[in-house]
Amino acid sequence: MGRQKSIVLVTVDCLRADHTGFGGYRRPTTPFLDSLAGESFVFPAAIVAGTPTYYSLPAIHAARAPLALGRDVLGIAPGEPTLASALKQAGYATAAYSAGNPYISPRFGYQQGFDVFRDFPTAEANGAVPHDQPSARNGQVSYETNWRSRLNWRLQKVTRQSKFAAHIYDEFYFQYCQRWAVPPAESLDQQRRFPAADTIVDFARSWVASVGEQPFFLWLHLMDPHAPYFPKQEALELMGKKVPANRARYLNSYWLRQDLDASRLARCRDEIITLYDAGIRWVDVQVCRLVDTLRTVNLWENCVFALTADHGEEFLDHGRRYHVPADLMEELIRVPLLLRVPGVEKRPTESPFSLADLAPTLADAAQAQTAAMLPARSRWGEIQRGSKWDEPALVESTAGCTNPFQRHSSNRLRSRIMAVREVRYKLVVELNLAAERLYDLEADPRELRPIPVNTDKSVRRRLLQHAHTHIERWRTERDRELVLRARLAELRLEWANSMHTSETIGF
Repeated sequence: MGRQKSIVLVTVDCLRADHTGFGGYRRPTTPFLDSLAGESFVFPAAIVAGTPTYYSLPAIHAARAPLALGRDVLGIAPGEPTLASALKQAGYATAAYSAGNPYISPRFGYQQGFDVFRDFPTAEANGAVPHDQPSARNGQVSYETNWRSRLNWRLQKVTRQSKFAAHIYDEFYFQYCQRWAVPPAESLDQQRRFPAADTIVDFARSWVASVGEQPFFLWLHLMDPHAPYFPKQEALELMGKKVPANRARYLNSYWLRQDLDASRLARCRDEIITLYDAGIRWVDVQVCRLVDTLRTVNLWENCVFALTADHGEEFLDHGRRYHVPADLMEELIRVPLLLRVPGVEKRPTESPFSLADLAPTLADAAQAQTAAMLPARSRWGEIQRGSKWDEPALVESTAGCTNPFQRHSSNRLRSRIMAVREVRYKLVVELNLAAERLYDLEADPRELRPIPVNTDKSVRRRLLQHAHTHIERWRTERDRELVLRARLAELRLEWANSMHTSETIGF
């Protein structure tokens, strides 16, 4: 057994694989990561285990299926083995810095195993507004109750009687709210909801410089590409773009509108993507700063480095926006994955790599003497040899869940949707509808033409068997004690919140 290597894991929220240079993108979003790809394993078919964040990250950290503990359990259960807890037990120093995503917080157990855990909470991040969907509604503003608001409500009520009149009203009201009802935006920074990557990396660099000779595990979760899209001005300049603060606010509000179909939303798609891409560029710049620090303190050459994402983002590819788990198309489930291991020659890796296998793979690559065993399998041996594997990547989510803060809501308890992803074929199964869609990703990479039903039966049968085996495995192996702990922890939190609310209103 050689010397244990340190591990740096960077996860980037909403980062699509096809918006990175090493993933084939033409815009200069990732020049530093592209250079790093030359000495790293690059996985063209890295597939999340679930989407969005609250279904993806438990798989990354605990190496198990997102719904392994049941649909009503989110996050990491109290005492559940994770990569951080295993490495801490093996003598690693551990730290995590997350840019304010509320689903990555002590409420959901992510602090376990970390000596240092900073999630930069805000009022919204504590549950007032779920971050996985933007909080504004059609870019509209509220008014005090006065004659204007009363007139507005009457107009709104009258125009609902005609589709054409409703359209005219909605458009006029939106433009009024954007152009006249709010003061000019001062800057992009003022409108950003999450800490930018430079803030997170500043903390990480300070911590790394203090570690000394002890092996360490550092996890960063960066939010710069996440909606609403308000990148750093410097990132736009690096991309050769200029978007004024008012225009960025208008674009984000327009993109959020629920009264427009995809054809009208498409008018601002390119500008929205420009803002999104600038967020990626800022991540690239800051990862470069982090690596420079690791080199300066002579830790880089004994450090396993991995960068990936929790899920992708939709830009009307199939008529949708953001990342609601209503479907499991490639723009949501295929993410970038770079893995750099010092002293190991890179080899091509074509097989689908499930992020549920990432934690044990990282531990093996670092030669970490982990005492705790994680349920998924390490792919490190096959990756080193350049071997292929036949197992597909499995993705599962609760279809349409957009507000998991509500434990008893129909959102969280909706039926399961699954994808079984091979190199060529992909099957999407909606269990409540007993419906399936099979795609040939070689012939139809944009997933626009599902293979007709009653054809390619042998392929369907094979992929359905994988789905069935997956469900049965995690159902039979479910750790009932962990499930109970997770449910009790959430009940305690709900009880504490209800008591606080009662005291606040004087009950």
